[in-house]
Amino acid sequence: MNAINAGRDIPERAPNIRSVARPHEGMPPLDKEGPALSFFEFWPSYLFYAPVGILWAYLAAKHRSTTLATIANPLFPMGGLMGESKADVLDTMRGDARALVAPFVTHERSKSGNVSLDFQRAKRSMDKASLSYPVVAKPDLGMRGVGVRPIHGNDDLRQYLEDFPHGNKLLLQQMIPFEGEAGVFYVRLPGEDKGKIISLTLKYFPYVVGDGRSTIEELIYADPRAGRVPHLYLERHKNRLATVLPKGEAFRLAFAGSHSRGTIFKNGNALITDKMSDAFDRIAKQIPEFYFGRFDVRFEHIEDLQKGDGFSIIEVNGAGGEATHIWDSRTHLVDAYRSLFHQHSLLFQVGALNRRRGYRPVGPLALLRAIFKESRLTNAYPTTH
Repeated sequence: MNAINAGRDIPERAPNIRSVARPHEGMPPLDKEGPALSFFEFWPSYLFYAPVGILWAYLAAKHRSTTLATIANPLFPMGGLMGESKADVLDTMRGDARALVAPFVTHERSKSGNVSLDFQRAKRSMDKASLSYPVVAKPDLGMRGVGVRPIHGNDDLRQYLEDFPHGNKLLLQQMIPFEGEAGVFYVRLPGEDKGKIISLTLKYFPYVVGDGRSTIEELIYADPRAGRVPHLYLERHKNRLATVLPKGEAFRLAFAGSHSRGTIFKNGNALITDKMSDAFDRIAKQIPEFYFGRFDVRFEHIEDLQKGDGFSIIEVNGAGGEATHIWDSRTHLVDAYRSLFHQHSLLFQVGALNRRRGYRPVGPLALLRAIFKESRLTNAYPTTH
């Protein structure tokens, strides 16, 4: 598939579904040089983001608004800063860009909690949309990979529905079985003809490899990285920790492409190409009033992504997204803050330009209510895999 198809400005379609790939297949070789973890990777959020909070206070005073970020993408609920529906955001995509979104359906969990009824309705929705197992289940409202699980069959689906909070909406999305995943952060200032990619994060799913003697638990503790953060993996694999893997067999420790859930992030900024930037600029312009956020994509080969081709969009994050290349273990703390400060300065700049265009940010109380709602739901969602 070429980067620009005849008569089209955007790749014609997403990659076809095929069997699950080998570990890290299609990705650049995982660079294991440097520390297994940076010293700040798993600091408590309140500690790591304290300087960002100070910057926000300064920017809020400078621009005379504490909630200016809520109009960074003025047609998203609160700009995508908090409380946006994943499904609603994906449904805003127009034209050829819509064909790149991995197919999905939504399902609202019944308030009565009737699992049998929910299962029947969810299956009907899947059948109508021609979705087949495996699929990915995830909350419609949520961040940082919370509540994401692979669903391989009816039993998995029933269990996920049983664990999901009543009266809330979830997505069932076709699983794209390629190992390649990346976060592509895009920014365009209102009034500019062209935007740009300011961050590319390569996501490597962690594995342990059997030696024919050690249990999965022993392999986790022996791994240079996983052994430093075993709590990220032990609970989700508690039923298999005593399993001895055959020699050479790889066992995947994390499914969700989230750093906080144990996936390994690497800085891919050096791999950004003009063709990649052009492709995402065209895609972003087919999302009405979209200026700031991150595309999470899956691909078969990194070279395809660099050509601006051969990838599927699994999620679009707005103002609340992050330039996640900072979680590369080789990143120095000062460089991480430099990237975050640049990102948030751009966020307020985009909001200020949209305010001049007539958009008005939400009030602080509305933003606080959205924060509390998402926090409450996060604690109620199923365990992430």
